Amino acid sequence: MVDRNANAMASTETVAAEYYDIPTLVFHWLTVVLVVLLFGTSLVWNYVTPRDRFWRPLLEGTHVSLGILFAVLILGRVIWRLTGMRRFPAEVGLSGLLSRIMYVILYVLLVAEAVTGFVLRWLQGESFQFFGLFSLPALMTPDRASAHQFEEMHNWIGWAIVVLSVGHAIAALVHHYVLKDHILGRMLHRERSVPVSPSR
Repeated sequence: MVDRNANAMASTETVAAEYYDIPTLVFHWLTVVLVVLLFGTSLVWNYVTPRDRFWRPLLEGTHVSLGILFAVLILGRVIWRLTGMRRFPAEVGLSGLLSRIMYVILYVLLVAEAVTGFVLRWLQGESFQFFGLFSLPALMTPDRASAHQFEEMHNWIGWAIVVLSVGHAIAALVHHYVLKDHILGRMLHRERSVPVSPSR
């Protein structure tokens, strides 16, 4: 009986270790959702409703509020990655090297996007509210010339994140459908237990 219980526990731990932990999954998919929403609201108010007196302020305010949430999420994600995230053996070869480089670049871009977004809003001297619940204090003197430079930087970083994320998604699909490994499955499943057949 003792051996059977020990085998069951070992099997459960082995299978659970094949998947990312729950906080990592939550951080990952929330980041995906927020990137899509932030990019979408920016595109709509800049190219679809640039002069609309109702939709532009609404979309811009939503974008700013989501940006605050995005900054908090990225801070939490970086802390979790450095402290508690479940780690897997690194891939070998060129694929593994490219994967590690991609992750570093993506994290740098995510942090840079959040930072430039805050700096841009402060330099613009405009309202910096979170869904009308509270306002963030201005930490910089408004400067329209510098704001324009940071706006360009913020926009280009946003496009870079989207392009890199699409490449990341394509690579995950290649792993799943062509290489048929477990890379994509780590982000689609949560920890689970596997029943162990009783030994005879």
